[in-house]
Amino acid sequence: MGNVVALRSLIEGRQVWQGTATPSPDGDEPTGWASLDAILPAGGWPAAAMTEILLPVDGVGELQLLLPTLARHTQAGRTVVVVAPPYIPYVAGWEARGVRMSQVDIIDADTRDALWATEQCLRSGSCAAVLAWPVQADDRALRRLQVAADTGKALAFAFRDRRHLVQASPAALRLELLPGAAPQVRVHKCRGGNAPAFPVPLPVGWA
Repeated sequence: MGNVVALRSLIEGRQVWQGTATPSPDGDEPTGWASLDAILPAGGWPAAAMTEILLPVDGVGELQLLLPTLARHTQAGRTVVVVAPPYIPYVAGWEARGVRMSQVDIIDADTRDALWATEQCLRSGSCAAVLAWPVQADDRALRRLQVAADTGKALAFAFRDRRHLVQASPAALRLELLPGAAPQVRVHKCRGGNAPAFPVPLPVGWA
């Protein structure tokens, strides 16, 4: 058998690489949903990054998930941009949840221009958050949005069909919304930690 060598001697002789734990990202972007914040490494949305929200169909409460965040930023006088939404946002409903609509810009664009507009808004440094529905975005296009969010220090939210779950994603956070009598959110990927094994319940009647 080989000789037993003290670990300290290997370390001091630089024969063993000492890894360091990746620090959890410091977050000041709470989602507004305590059950979700509790299991995310940053305690909320990953700052200056893209969050991908996967849906079975449109209109299952996906915008409700973001309204507390949009309300917080617009009340602070920061701009939120909504790029090519599939449906016109319900202004009265957003205002009832505290969103200041004077700080919300809605951009009408076709599929190709929507990606360009989303990237430019994220890079600008003037937006707190940008919401987009990238229908035909490939990995390269999504990566550009992630880089743009980091460059402009903005929150990027990309709503996509859940069929894209089988594809890799550059998003810092990847969620799947599970509607029903007891709505839940499943975390598939989160920067700075492991995704929880079970879905996170949302409050009854949240949407």
